Amino acid sequence: MSKRGQGKALRGRAGRMKNGRGSGRASSGMVRLWGRHAVEAALKNPNRQHRKLWATREGVESLDGELPVDFTVEWAEAPDLARLVARDAPHQGLVLECEPLDDLFLADVLDNDPARPVLVLDQVTDPHNVGAILRSAAAFNACCIVTQDRHAPPESGTLAKSASGALEIVPWIRVVNLARALEEIAEAGYWRIGLDGEAESTLAEALPAGPVCLVLGAEGDGMRHNIVQHCDAIAKLPISSDMESLNVSNAGAIALYAAATR
Repeated sequence: MSKRGQGKALRGRAGRMKNGRGSGRASSGMVRLWGRHAVEAALKNPNRQHRKLWATREGVESLDGELPVDFTVEWAEAPDLARLVARDAPHQGLVLECEPLDDLFLADVLDNDPARPVLVLDQVTDPHNVGAILRSAAAFNACCIVTQDRHAPPESGTLAKSASGALEIVPWIRVVNLARALEEIAEAGYWRIGLDGEAESTLAEALPAGPVCLVLGAEGDGMRHNIVQHCDAIAKLPISSDMESLNVSNAGAIALYAAATR
């Protein structure tokens, strides 16, 4: 947000946080986001319904672009904002409460573009990992990520902060049955490759010329048997024998890079 015009955009629309204290929890059904990149991306997303922005003056000045003229800001000091977010969360002077994103369906996003892989996560539950994977998916122009409705983290400030704005960019499809989703992905023309460190072929050898779906399992357990059965090929990343494995978000980034540079 440019400093010029900022006062006009916000004047007469801001109040002080009552007693300088917050509950630390979002209102029922709401999502609370924090940090400049996450908040800025959410404010720019036309598909987000915003409820309230708590901010310091410095936080608002750090935003790229101007807030809508009728947008209400509740001014606060940094210690006040700290009470609204997770312990020690780097809010950077910005906390936004908003509605969760609307549900999306696979049929709405699958575009069969060989340059845009689909990324399926099988029971990856750490919000930091899912957020980092979303960030890599945005960087490498992935079509979407797909997770099971259960055994996956919800939208949250922690996940959005790790995603650094990508939560608002990359379609996130939540499904009841991941195996059925993989069947639908195959019917749409995608070659499904599961990543497993014990596989014989490398990812470079397994990648097709056409549309690809990359499947990653949880750290430690890896992909479940039923998910492996729904893959067309199993491949590994050729890492040094000195390391047993990679963090799932690092593996996802490398796999997306490999798909992008076929």
